[in-house]
Amino acid sequence: MIEILFQNENFVVCHKPAGVLSVPSRDRHDPRPCLGIDLQHQLRTQVLPVHRLDLEVSGLILFALSAKSHKIAQGWFEKKTISKMYRASTSLQNFSHWPLDIKTDRSVLEISSGKEFYWKTRIQRGKRRSFESDHGEWAETRARVMEIDAYKIGWQMFPLTGKPHQLRLELSRRGFPIQGDTLYGSKEKNPWGTGIALQAISLDLSYVSDRLGLPEKISLK
Repeated sequence: MIEILFQNENFVVCHKPAGVLSVPSRDRHDPRPCLGIDLQHQLRTQVLPVHRLDLEVSGLILFALSAKSHKIAQGWFEKKTISKMYRASTSLQNFSHWPLDIKTDRSVLEISSGKEFYWKTRIQRGKRRSFESDHGEWAETRARVMEIDAYKIGWQMFPLTGKPHQLRLELSRRGFPIQGDTLYGSKEKNPWGTGIALQAISLDLSYVSDRLGLPEKISLK
């Protein structure tokens, strides 16, 4: 059974596990499980994805239950009136995973609990991963350090735009690959289990004037 955190006549918010597709693959024979399809079977009605999470990422995902609510909710994301928060666990800063022939900002960052950063990067999507490019689109991210120990750093991540692999690339290119994210250079296991140590934990809708019955905030426990 899919874990549903909220549902009304307009929307359903559920918890996507890592290793599950948000929406169907273009390959009709793709054997991987798909949350959207399974949710339709469970609810016995059509669901329309408002946004997506990468296969390797877990957390909150919002589906609309009608064409009208789908269009309205997509406008929220386009106008950036919904704030999403993720948690991430990364290695300590190290650039050994980053190829020497690929440019990146190798500045040593001062890391302390509560420290905040604002990052703006031109990102372009390739076949498998995203990369920094002068021809890419601007991606904006806020990051906050939450905890530090001898082996890892815990982060709160706020994507202000929704570019592919935005958070994964931003952390990796600054020397903090997300644990378990081998695509972006991590050599460590995800301490949380499957997938990578990145989870969408909160949707803040307090700036949306007409939420169609959604609460101001939905969070994972």
